Amino acid sequence: MEVFFYIVPSIMITVVLVGIAAVVRKALWTNRAWSGATAEGRCLRMFTTTSGGSGDSSVSTTLHHVYEFTTRDGRAVRFEEKNGPATVLEGDITTVWYVPDRPERATAQAPARGRLMAGAGCAVVFLGGFAAGLVTVMVQFSQHF
Repeated sequence: MEVFFYIVPSIMITVVLVGIAAVVRKALWTNRAWSGATAEGRCLRMFTTTSGGSGDSSVSTTLHHVYEFTTRDGRAVRFEEKNGPATVLEGDITTVWYVPDRPERATAQAPARGRLMAGAGCAVVFLGGFAAGLVTVMVQFSQHF
């Protein structure tokens, strides 16, 4: 039974660390794209997905856009982006930022480095606090037994 208080928090800490890595990786890629090349892109499709709503949970709606653009070397690239601006509709022309060696990781969100850093920082602090709480639980448990 004591192993339960070490294994479960350890698994949860691992998941949190993977989440932190994903947040940081996404922020770095977005910042890199904003520092890369630009192209004129077109919104090909706009759609929403919903999750939740069963029982007492609330419904969450995510807005998706599918964009297509041509890189400087003439390659056509299509990508999907979540949580884009609701003002971009199918057929709209927009600026796309991308890294020339990885154009499939493009973004159509306008550069906002401060907001990107704040959002990633808050997520890292929250997840780090959660991991610290799990470590505290493990330490407290080990001191009592």
